[in-house]
Amino acid sequence: MKKLQKIAVIGGGGRTGQYLVNQLIEKGYSLKLLLRHPERFTIQSPQIEIVHGDALNPEAVRALLEGCDAVLSTVGQRQGEPLVASQASVNILQAIGDSPARFVLLAGLNVDTPSDRKSEETAKATEWMRANFPAIHNDRQKSYSILAESNAEWIMVRVPYIEFNGVSGEIKVNATDSPGAKIDAADIAAFMIRQLTDDTWLRKAPFISN
Repeated sequence: MKKLQKIAVIGGGGRTGQYLVNQLIEKGYSLKLLLRHPERFTIQSPQIEIVHGDALNPEAVRALLEGCDAVLSTVGQRQGEPLVASQASVNILQAIGDSPARFVLLAGLNVDTPSDRKSEETAKATEWMRANFPAIHNDRQKSYSILAESNAEWIMVRVPYIEFNGVSGEIKVNATDSPGAKIDAADIAAFMIRQLTDDTWLRKAPFISN
């Protein structure tokens, strides 16, 4: 893989996304951030270029990815707003086209894949999400299906309950079941950034936890 110069980030204004942005800056990357409300964004750096727009807008996503070598997404569902996961994935894949740009995205442990062997605890969490938030669950599942059917270089990172202590710890990774019940946002960011240049989980959806 060629040396990565500029990374597109979707969801960088969110709680997990801000950890991602700060760690990318520390590693020296140039960034393009898609922000719906740039006036609320507080991280300041000459390495950041802001694109004002929404992940649901194909034109905004296309403008974001122009000149970028990869895209990282921590975008989550917004309460009371249109479903975002599957449409954002469609827009990103269309913008990537035939380029080798890698797409790394964050998802919950409720997403199912054919190779899963979920424990009783993980299965219960999945069923809870399906029962209480069926539309959101189905949309995120649809996002996985869209990725699985594509030819893109994607990695879906599945996580349990997110803590925001900013304290890095051991990251456990498992292909078929969540290895723990929680993970810190700082570790999510670190793992996602590693996937930019690591092919271990290419076109897969690993679980991670502390």
